[in-house]
Amino acid sequence: MKKSILITLSFFLIQGIVHNLGHPITPKLVTSLGIPSYMFGIFFAAMSAGLMLGAPLWGVLGDRGNKRFYAFFGLIGYSIGQIGFAFTEQEVLMVFFRFFSGFCVAASVTLLTSSIIENSEKEHRAKYLAYSAAMTVLGGSIGYFIGGQLGSNDVLMSFFHISALKHVFLIQAIVNVIHATYVLLAFQENKGKVEYTSKISFITSLKDITKIKKSLLFFLLALTFITMGVTNLGKFIDVYFNDLGYSTGQLGTFVMVTGFVSLGTSIFIVPFVARFKKRLLLLIILQILNAAIIFYVFRANNFLLAIYTVYMLHMVFRSIYQPLEQNYISEHAIDNRYGAIMGIRQSFYSLGMVIGPLVGGFLYDRSPLLQFDAAAITFLIGVVLLVITYIFQKQEETKAFTIVQG
Repeated sequence: MKKSILITLSFFLIQGIVHNLGHPITPKLVTSLGIPSYMFGIFFAAMSAGLMLGAPLWGVLGDRGNKRFYAFFGLIGYSIGQIGFAFTEQEVLMVFFRFFSGFCVAASVTLLTSSIIENSEKEHRAKYLAYSAAMTVLGGSIGYFIGGQLGSNDVLMSFFHISALKHVFLIQAIVNVIHATYVLLAFQENKGKVEYTSKISFITSLKDITKIKKSLLFFLLALTFITMGVTNLGKFIDVYFNDLGYSTGQLGTFVMVTGFVSLGTSIFIVPFVARFKKRLLLLIILQILNAAIIFYVFRANNFLLAIYTVYMLHMVFRSIYQPLEQNYISEHAIDNRYGAIMGIRQSFYSLGMVIGPLVGGFLYDRSPLLQFDAAAITFLIGVVLLVITYIFQKQEETKAFTIVQG
């Protein structure tokens, strides 16, 4: 494995840890301020909206060179946004700072992924993308665990002088600045790609975004709906644990377990699955299974048993899905401009992260089961869109073959 890929994987791991420190305490922070629970979804949607708008811009800029500087400044902006969110304690300003955090962090999210793609051989790309996803999930799980302990463990709260939940966000912001400095110093640019793409104008790159095939468009729409389901599961399980009376530490432990499941899947299962030729059909099957799992888990008589057993199958399927999905999209890059194509991907992904929590927040207020059922339904909608993708892809392949033969 190349040194550049190893370094980038370390970025994913550290970023996963740091950027998830505040998540397990956010529901309690929001309720402690007397803010309605549906605002939890709006706060998350605001950050996702920032990601959606920022990703294509950062991606196009990164394709022209200086990825490490854009990633660095984006991470610094994220720290500012997190401090603003935790310390303003006013709903409108909190929404603004969440949007600002999302717009800024889109830089590192997009450019680190495009760096993995640029520096990997095509036959190993899905495997390395799986590793990057695994590092993100593992880091996120560790971050959830640490953040949960910082919000509930008296010894740690005393050691770090945490007298209020917002202080956890201050710690997160400081550590994130250290991470940003590490990215600035250690990031390795792919010089060959930069010399070629730096000649491409910013406007031309943005225009190319509109030139995508029908098959890719429907695949991206499927990504949006599937992301809605995945996001609502992840975010409202946090709230559900809190409503059931579990501590932030118990939530952190659960998320940490999901991280190790994802890591094991990415290391041992994804490299094997990546050899399959009919990956699109595999993705369709995975989403059908995911829907069945979610319909069952939240109706199980023993919730904890179901969440630590059957739900873990969802985490396995999710860990298989993401690298295959990213690899499929990367194959549609124009002139190896991977930052631009991954920026488009991040926008559709973030759109799901915007719509999902907005709808999910109101559904959860009516009934938690209704919200989780809706998440399962979005997987099935994704299945329909993936089937349409498959049909268009076959038509495009037939058309291309006819042109070659003619």
